Amino acid sequence: MSQHSVGQYGLGQHGPGQLGLGLLASDTVISGVTGIAGATEIPARATRPARTDAGETPASRALLGAVWDALRSRLRRSGGGKGNGGESKSGRRALTGSSGIGLGVAVLWFSLLVLIPLAAVVGTAGSGGVGPFVAALTNKQTLNAILLTSGISLLVTALNVVVGTLIAWVLVRDRFWGRSVLDVVIDIPFALPTVVAGLVLLSLYGDGSPLGIDIANTRWAVVFALAFVTLPFVVRAVQPVLEELDTDVEEAAGLLGASQPTIFVKVVLPSLVPAITSGAALSFARGISEYGSLVLLSGNLPNRTEVVSVRVLSHIENGDLVSASALATGMLIIAALAIFGLDVIRRKAARRDS
Repeated sequence: MSQHSVGQYGLGQHGPGQLGLGLLASDTVISGVTGIAGATEIPARATRPARTDAGETPASRALLGAVWDALRSRLRRSGGGKGNGGESKSGRRALTGSSGIGLGVAVLWFSLLVLIPLAAVVGTAGSGGVGPFVAALTNKQTLNAILLTSGISLLVTALNVVVGTLIAWVLVRDRFWGRSVLDVVIDIPFALPTVVAGLVLLSLYGDGSPLGIDIANTRWAVVFALAFVTLPFVVRAVQPVLEELDTDVEEAAGLLGASQPTIFVKVVLPSLVPAITSGAALSFARGISEYGSLVLLSGNLPNRTEVVSVRVLSHIENGDLVSASALATGMLIIAALAIFGLDVIRRKAARRDS
């Protein structure tokens, strides 16, 4: 910008009456130069160019001065592309003494609550060797429980992705009577004890249902119970992202003739994919581990409605800790694979969106 005159930007030949167009062009120039500042070191204390044209008006000189001052201000805030505050060029800060203590406490607490118990379960599962481990997982009743739990959890997760995203959209983009009440009701599965949730579902969908729907002791009971306890995960993951999205791009797409479905798929959805996958991972993990809401409604019928958590409990009650640990380890592997796959999708979507 310092190598060109005002007239070359289309500002020197126009009077104050056309400053609006000049401001728009100037803001575009600032945005482009500021974007380059992250890749090339531009002096934050650069001086204003002194070169002018004979046809330059006082209004255009004032406009150029405002543009240059704004550019310098942006470069100063961004540090001219250099790290500051002890940060390296990669944006990572050196670990201080207090940070090291905090990291140590976090790792210790995480180890006590998660890593050590998981290691104990895996160790118990492998204590009898590979043979007993495989036999415990391939038992017909156990295998049916694994397939039922994993399959319905996948189904419910897919349902939550669609319905949860829709609910989040309604809560953020629409204004209607009772919106705040719905926003609170969404969190009830988080606060309600799962056994109480099972009792509520049994009262609504069991024998003598006021709705005339009796799904107790069927696989539909497992679907309803898992859908109830996992619904808030996708909603609460997507809702804050929707609230932060700028609607200017959507409005611009609408002005260019794009339909609402096209705007959602091409503009909004790519920004929501990381949040949706995060909520889906939490939903699936909760689904395969659910117990309380299923005990009363599903009936725990072997090879029909018995889920993994109930099967693990039956092994523990029978004193077979090795089989219970083997089954828990198998579900841990399934959950880890599902979460890892969804995390890969989330990271790719985040990189594509950025």
